Amino acid sequence: MTSKNDKNTRTTGRPTLNEVARLAGVSPITASRALRGISTVAVELVEKVQHAAAELNYVVNPAARALASAQSHSVVVLVPSLSNLLFIETLEAIHQVLRPKGFEVLIGNSHYSRDEEENLLRNYMAYQPRGLLLTGFDRTESARRMVEASNVPCVYMMDLDPNAGVNCVGFSQLAAGETAAAHLLSRGRKRLAYIGAQLDQRTLLRGEGFRRALQQAGKYDPALELLTPRPSSVGLGGELFLQLLAAHPDVDAVFFGNDDLAHGALLEAMRHGIKVPERVAVLGFNDLPASAFMVPRLSSISTPREAIGRRAAEHLLTIMAGNKIAKPVVDMGFELQVREST
Repeated sequence: MTSKNDKNTRTTGRPTLNEVARLAGVSPITASRALRGISTVAVELVEKVQHAAAELNYVVNPAARALASAQSHSVVVLVPSLSNLLFIETLEAIHQVLRPKGFEVLIGNSHYSRDEEENLLRNYMAYQPRGLLLTGFDRTESARRMVEASNVPCVYMMDLDPNAGVNCVGFSQLAAGETAAAHLLSRGRKRLAYIGAQLDQRTLLRGEGFRRALQQAGKYDPALELLTPRPSSVGLGGELFLQLLAAHPDVDAVFFGNDDLAHGALLEAMRHGIKVPERVAVLGFNDLPASAFMVPRLSSISTPREAIGRRAAEHLLTIMAGNKIAKPVVDMGFELQVREST
């Protein structure tokens, strides 16, 4: 016979409401009311329950009764931005793989905020998704523990971490930065700069790879790194490009952390009569569709965004079916597209 208190206990290994109540020193019904925000619960008890829930990485399950005998067919996909084509292509590929298999795709946009991503995870996990597709590895410790405690199948996209012991599909951001430096050095450039915005982990890793290659070549100057946490955009790229050249007129090559920044640089170069690549070479990253039509046509590192989304979704289907991935770390690589700007 099942006791009254056992109905809130599951065998999935996830933290339960009973465990939260026990840690907070209250009854399960009080814990439930506190987590649902019912005003009859004393403030001090609410704080105890919330602290216990955070310590156990417990997520409220508003659909628990409805889902008790049914299996969720949703997959949560979290990306840092929906403002450009970068992740739109990835999301479209994910949809094409998962929808025919009967899965609904729940999309969350973290706006490059670790705290916002944690909140999205906490809210979406309440609906017991069948799987997770997460972008990169840069998240809060609480979010990491939440994913691990949930036992929900998960695949990480866009970046690689061979030492993490997880399933990931992406490419080496470090290697991409090194390739950028090698290309510009092969063009005989002497004063090479890096301009990055948003400053998410992937942008910083590209810059680190670029820096390492320049250090090995004896060409690194820390004054030629221009980094800002401001959102990446065409306008910002033009602004930072002019700022860099004003401060360091001897710069003869610039690697931009994203193509939109490089687009802005090319537009300002045209406006101010700065010859590209004769005066300064410009190299972008991601190879957005517009890059091949800029004047001059932009050299860029092409990333397989659609292929990453497709492969990550296929791997998630395999894991959700209870099977292991033979090769958990999949390097999809990247390609240097050499055009007129370098």
